[in-house]
Amino acid sequence: MNRRGLLLSVLGIGAAGFGGAAWYATRPQPVAEAGPLAPEVNDVLIRPYSPILGPETAPVTIVEFFDPACEACRAFHPVVKDIMAEHGDAVRVVIRYTPFHGEASVEAIRVLEAARMQDVFEPVLEAVLREQPRWASHGTPAPGLILEIAASGGLDVEAARTQMLAPGVVAVLNHDRADVETVGVRQTPTFFVNAKPLDPFGEAELRRLVAAEVAASQS
Repeated sequence: MNRRGLLLSVLGIGAAGFGGAAWYATRPQPVAEAGPLAPEVNDVLIRPYSPILGPETAPVTIVEFFDPACEACRAFHPVVKDIMAEHGDAVRVVIRYTPFHGEASVEAIRVLEAARMQDVFEPVLEAVLREQPRWASHGTPAPGLILEIAASGGLDVEAARTQMLAPGVVAVLNHDRADVETVGVRQTPTFFVNAKPLDPFGEAELRRLVAAEVAASQS
C-alpha cells in the first residue's frame, strides 16, 4: 500500500503523449530517500491549473502528490486539514494528481475535476475520501458508485458525466502524470513544503516543517 478551488483552460497544455496503462506498467519501483530538488524539478511542482485549498497568496505552500484511491492519502487528509486550520491564512495546499491505483484513481480524478467545474470541489473531495473503502476496493470501482457518492457532496451527476470526458480533464491527467515522473514521486502521499521535500516522512515531521516555514515567513 502506498504511503506517503473552476477548471482553468488547459487545452494549451497538450497531452503528455503516453497512455495511462503503459504509465502504470512502466512506473519505476519505490526509492528509499528523496534527494535535493533539481531546478527542473522545482519548476514543475506547481502548475497554474492545480487545485488549491486555502488562500492562493499564502506564504507557505504544501504540495501534495495525491491519489484519491490511496488509503494513506485518506488517512493524512485530516492531518493536512488540521495543519491548515492551525496556521490559518499562512498555509495553502496544492494538489497534484498521482493515479497510482489504476482505473479507480483515474475515475475519481475525473469526478474531482467535474466537481471543480461545478465549484463543489472541496465537499466532493470530502465525500469521496469518506467513502473511499466503498468505491476504491481492489482498484475496481463499481459502475456509477463514485458518482452516487459525489452527488452527496453536491455534484450534478448528469452534468458530470460529460465534464469528466472533457479534453481539459484528459490534459490535466496526462500533464500531472508527466510531472510525477519528472519529480520522481514513487509513493502517495508525497509532500513538499515550500519546495522542500518531506524527508523523513511522517505526521510529526510534516507539522514541524510547516511550522518552521510559517515562522520563517513571519520573521
